[in-house]
Amino acid sequence: MRDAARTLSELPLPAGKRIAADGRDRLACLLAQSERMDRLTMKFEDIYRFFRDPPPIYLNKELAVCYILSVLLERDSYGTELIQQLEHTYPAYRLSDTVLYGALKFLEDETTIVGYWKKVEGRGRPRRMYQVAPEGRQRARDLARLWGDYVHQSSRINIQSS
Repeated sequence: MRDAARTLSELPLPAGKRIAADGRDRLACLLAQSERMDRLTMKFEDIYRFFRDPPPIYLNKELAVCYILSVLLERDSYGTELIQQLEHTYPAYRLSDTVLYGALKFLEDETTIVGYWKKVEGRGRPRRMYQVAPEGRQRARDLARLWGDYVHQSSRINIQSS
C-alpha cells in the first residue's frame, strides 16, 4: 500500500483536499475527477450508438456452465468450438477462455462431464474433448434448461425494448 500511496501522491490533488497516509483521499479525488471527465466527454450520440450496436455480453461462470452443458447434451465438443458456437448461435454473447476453462474444470471436478483426448486428422496434437458423464445427465438437463430460459427471457426483453 505504501507504493500505491507514493504513486498517488505524485498526482495533482484539488486545493484544500487533505491526503490520508494510505492515499485513500487522493484515490477518491481521482475517481471523482474521472467521473466528471466522463460526464464532459459523453455525448447523446454515444448513447444512441450503444443501443444501435451494443457491446457483447460476456458470460459469467454460472452462465458458462449452463451453456456448456446445453451443447454437450447434444454432442461432444472442445473449448474453442464451444466459444465459436456461442458467437455463431448467440451473437450477442461472448465467452472468454478464462471463464470457459474455469467452468470446464468445475464441471470435471464435480464429475458432471468427463474429458478425453482425441486425435484429429490434419492437426498435430490431440484435442481435449468433453462429454456429459452418465451420472451427470439429469443435472446437465436441469442446468441446460436454465440456459435456455435465460436466453429466451433475454431475447424477450430485447424485443420489448426495441
